[in-house]
Amino acid sequence: MRVVEALNTSLHRLMERRSDVLIIGEDVLDPYGGAFKVTKGLSSAFPERVITTPISEAGIVGLGTGLALRGYRPIVEIMFGDFVTLIADQLINHASKIPWLSEHPIQLPLVVRTPMGGRRGYGPTHSQSLERLYMGVPGLTVVAISHVYDPGEILRAAVEESDRPILFLENKLLYARQVVSEQGLAEHGLNVRHERGRFPTSVLSHDGAPDVTCVTYGGMLPLVIDAVEHLHRREGLACEIVVPHQLSPLDLGPIVRSVQRTRRTVVIEEAAADWGWGSEVVARLSDIRHDSPPQRVGAKLTPVPASRALEDQTLPQIMDIVEAAIRTVDQPFA
Repeated sequence: MRVVEALNTSLHRLMERRSDVLIIGEDVLDPYGGAFKVTKGLSSAFPERVITTPISEAGIVGLGTGLALRGYRPIVEIMFGDFVTLIADQLINHASKIPWLSEHPIQLPLVVRTPMGGRRGYGPTHSQSLERLYMGVPGLTVVAISHVYDPGEILRAAVEESDRPILFLENKLLYARQVVSEQGLAEHGLNVRHERGRFPTSVLSHDGAPDVTCVTYGGMLPLVIDAVEHLHRREGLACEIVVPHQLSPLDLGPIVRSVQRTRRTVVIEEAAADWGWGSEVVARLSDIRHDSPPQRVGAKLTPVPASRALEDQTLPQIMDIVEAAIRTVDQPFA
């Protein structure tokens, strides 16, 4: 099953099982079914619970917040992740804060889904990875799917198991990918285990003791897997890939346990390496002994070009990851 199909199937099952689940967003009705077809078929099956809206992201999330306070479990779709700038006030100053403003318990089970990332040639305002704007916001959880753990299950848990708002990230390039099985990863020479939790952290590793820890999430994972395969085949390096599905608040435990074994860290994200999620991960690993300086791999600090050739020069590529991992071996602390 492809990632888009796993998400769509999960939404159908949620709406079949629960009358309190609503879908809200722009162009989510059939036959269009959303910009990336995640909501395909839902308005035909549940016409009264799929709500198409005007182009007003702040209004959409405001409606979702009010419905969540009234006992519903709304799922809001923001058509492109770049537009999360337009919902900042609703998420940061309202949805994430309201449960803290009363002496009585308040539930606000709101899920805001949005596709993030580039590599589609969509240009500077439709290709960004802006999740960093929402990390570290008290009361708000940031989740990112991958293709190595069922995205539909992550979506189900976000809708059913949380009573606080969640920003739910879906990298665009993942939609067409197959959800990979343990057997599929074995073809890359990788084993996988999933740490327990509402949004488990997945750990992929070669047999034997790992040499380098690679920490990544979302749409960078396929590139990291290819880079790790190259490192193993061409450089004789065994890597362990740690993939958190909950980015904020971050459970550092699986990352720490891996780094304690390898003492070498590479953190990879599609967003700019400067001032990003990877910087926070490295900062929180600062009290763990390393044999070489931790490496950060990310995009250049520039808008994402529409030209595919220039986009490739701006966003991190496989060889950037390979070279960063080699530096952790060849360039120890002075």
